Amino acid sequence: MSGADDPSAKPWETVRRGLLMLVSSPAGAGKTSLSRRLVSDYSDLTLSISATTRAPRPGEEEGREYFFKTREQFEAMIAAGELLEWATVNGNLYGTPKAPVMAALEAGHDVLFDIDWQGARQIAESAPDDSVRVFILPPSWLDLQRRLRARAQDSDEVMEARLRLGHEEINHWAEYDYVIVNKNFDRAYADLSHIYRAERMKPGRNPWLPGFVQALQAEEL
Repeated sequence: MSGADDPSAKPWETVRRGLLMLVSSPAGAGKTSLSRRLVSDYSDLTLSISATTRAPRPGEEEGREYFFKTREQFEAMIAAGELLEWATVNGNLYGTPKAPVMAALEAGHDVLFDIDWQGARQIAESAPDDSVRVFILPPSWLDLQRRLRARAQDSDEVMEARLRLGHEEINHWAEYDYVIVNKNFDRAYADLSHIYRAERMKPGRNPWLPGFVQALQAEEL
């Protein structure tokens, strides 16, 4: 039971600052599968839904994987300042709508981003105290190629472009707070889960702690 659900909780026990968990990797390294499992296991964590100009893949739905926009619609969002970050990837535009993310953060909810290095950098620069960056690496380049081919969702040309982009993505691994090598999915997920739980416990994200400590020290021995 959280402090907000406990009728006996003190007012200062209900206050918590959310965090922004930024998860990046080259395509095929596992960030999407790891991210979606983490969101399904933690009720306080929601997945940020990006807007994109790329066409939906088979099985994708509007508002679930992405908000699918025309280039004109996306550029209008940029002009109106409605995006927290945006970038061009493989010729398509991707970006994060700002309003729902900031509302969640202020309400004490955590938001996970399945995001490329450019977007992660932009968000971390604008919200450094709220951001946690995690980079997922494949165990080998051959493994990454195998995973991309197993998807059977993209043409050979698109897959080669993703592999070239993967090289560029990996160049930015040192910008991240944590790095996980995804040799085994369950182990990589355990590492990601531990990082998330530890970051939630940092004093700066729990402004109720000073009040708790003050009340603790005021108790009679």
